[in-house]
Amino acid sequence: MKLEISHITRYTYLDPVQGSVNEIRLTPRSNYRQSCYHHQIVTEPPSNMFTYEDFFHNRVHSFTVDKPHRELLIKMISTVVTHANDNTQQTTMSPEEERQIMQQDTFQNKFIEYLLPTSYTEFTPEIKAYSNRIPDTGISISDLIESIYTTINLDFVYDPYATSVQTTVGEMLKIKRGVCQDYTHFMIAICREKGIPARYVSGYHFVGDLQGGNADFTQASHAWVECYIPGTSCWFGYDPTNNCPLDWRYIKLGHGRDYNDIVPVKGVYRGSSFQNLEVTVDVRLVEGA
Repeated sequence: MKLEISHITRYTYLDPVQGSVNEIRLTPRSNYRQSCYHHQIVTEPPSNMFTYEDFFHNRVHSFTVDKPHRELLIKMISTVVTHANDNTQQTTMSPEEERQIMQQDTFQNKFIEYLLPTSYTEFTPEIKAYSNRIPDTGISISDLIESIYTTINLDFVYDPYATSVQTTVGEMLKIKRGVCQDYTHFMIAICREKGIPARYVSGYHFVGDLQGGNADFTQASHAWVECYIPGTSCWFGYDPTNNCPLDWRYIKLGHGRDYNDIVPVKGVYRGSSFQNLEVTVDVRLVEGA
């Protein structure tokens, strides 16, 4: 399906600021399940962009605004074509063979970034106890992953006011509430605790056709999990927030170990300590696609 994305970030400051240095990770990937045909980023005040790839091969745009300003606008517009049937796990290995591969040093060394805990996904005793509640013997890794995200979806309540961008999986477990970032971090922690390589993915989720054609609802960036299954040579996406594997509605921007690696917009500046952030996201299905 062909989808158009508009992502507008607006910072306003109480007093003029200057020396604003920023990094943007808002470029959709082109890979086996999606193709980015158009991509544009503009800023106000205007700036020159420096582009590079980070350690995880995410496209990064960096820019600096030196002159004093009381507002910074960053607008991204993209057109992406997604595919519907690229998330099917196909492996002829038995569950025992899958686990034998996962226990090999070569496998663990290859995926070490996505197997170790981070500050967001720490293996606390409580997290390990939760992981132990999910049976993992005698079933395929694919079935285990489905059991993990289904259990998480049933046990937690989506609540946009319960957590912050700094919330860890340990804190989420205490309150049993959170948003897509929290669900994603929690699933990553459980997968890694069980030896499954798992990474944090940022992007967008088109839901317009699920709203009866009504576009008058709040949209936002989204996050989900990609897991590597032995014997497939592929990463597969899962959305614990919506309790499902990925389909054509999902548009990937990038991935990393956790949210810190894939913050969409971040920067520093000199000036007023007071700022207001406004983010507007719009994902639309192109007519006739």
